[in-house]
Amino acid sequence: MITLHIPPLRQRKEDIPLLVDHFLGKYSHETTKYVDQVNRRGLDFLKSYDWPGNVRELENAVERAVVLSKSRTLSSTDFSFLVPAVEPVFKPRSIRDVEKMHIEQVLIDCNWNITHAARILDINRATLHRMINRYALQRPTEN
Repeated sequence: MITLHIPPLRQRKEDIPLLVDHFLGKYSHETTKYVDQVNRRGLDFLKSYDWPGNVRELENAVERAVVLSKSRTLSSTDFSFLVPAVEPVFKPRSIRDVEKMHIEQVLIDCNWNITHAARILDINRATLHRMINRYALQRPTEN
């Protein structure tokens, strides 16, 4: 008998992008939804998760996200059903701060595609542009 020690996924974070690509291909084909990728913030979210269920839990998460997704690119919001290992401490914020953070997160998840972000926020593009100006939001520069 040969014993192989395979460390848990939480100790092999560098394997997550490869596994996600594999599972995306598998479940995109099975569901004919053709989800192509997970954006950078989505991958960062998956890498920050503790994965107590190991690779099987990652596979189930990708399958669920593909099935429920309305986009060809998955983002961190598509994995919001995963409960973080440590719950963040609630910090009271103003409605204005919450609105700003929400708009900024949606823009990032949509890679600053204004049309897509406005659709998710259920507002028109002109309103979104006014909010971007009001909160002085700026698209991050790529290095």
